[in-house]
Amino acid sequence: MLLAIEQGNTNTMFAVHNGTEWIAQWRAATEASRTADEYAVWLSQLLAMAGLQMGVMDACIISSVVPQSIFNLRNLSRRYLQVEPLVIGENARLDIPVRIDKPSEAGADRLVNAIGAHVAYEGDLIVIDSGTATTFDIVAADGGFEGGIIAPGINLSMEALHNAAAKLPRVAIQKPQRVLGKDTVGAMQSGVFWGYIALIEGLIDRLKAEWGQPLTVVATGGVASLFHGTSLGIDHFDPDLTIRGLLEIHRRNKGLAQ
Repeated sequence: MLLAIEQGNTNTMFAVHNGTEWIAQWRAATEASRTADEYAVWLSQLLAMAGLQMGVMDACIISSVVPQSIFNLRNLSRRYLQVEPLVIGENARLDIPVRIDKPSEAGADRLVNAIGAHVAYEGDLIVIDSGTATTFDIVAADGGFEGGIIAPGINLSMEALHNAAAKLPRVAIQKPQRVLGKDTVGAMQSGVFWGYIALIEGLIDRLKAEWGQPLTVVATGGVASLFHGTSLGIDHFDPDLTIRGLLEIHRRNKGLAQ
């Protein structure tokens, strides 16, 4: 079985694949100082609740945008699974062209998403990942990573608004029933939500105009579900994009058969 670990700036996901399908997924808050032993205690309890144990996993793949955490995640795999993990950006072969000026700067999460999108959708793609940051990346029909856009995430924008303005409260992000806010909370929710819809649709339009060829738009990430069914620019909402990419990278490196 494969343990896939996808670590973002806010959350870390652990998922187990049995060679045929994903059978378990869990999320924890990302804490850069968390040790391998702490991860093991937390993970072993969740595995037990799912009727699993550490010993059933014989492979591990790690994608992290938090460099200081990789040491402990690698030790989790070595110490408790007794396997050397594949780490995106280190020893994992991706087999895709990275067509940006400095390929080493491409984030692990963006490359994993590019692979996950390419194996599921045909043609040229825009991949939108909404998390701590909102990224827009173009993936060519041959799977090549062409570059993209990085914008602040919607939660980060709301938090910055609250922190910078003394009289503005911290509010939950949700879709307002109307654009025109009638109180402070409604005005803030409308500004952030509909402002992000405008950001998404505006950047999609500009990318399509610049690319000059048809582009299919795929959205993923924990916050993307907020926009599902609201933004006309998004063709597919795919919550499994990242773990599909991790599974494909594992197959390319280890020859795991479906």
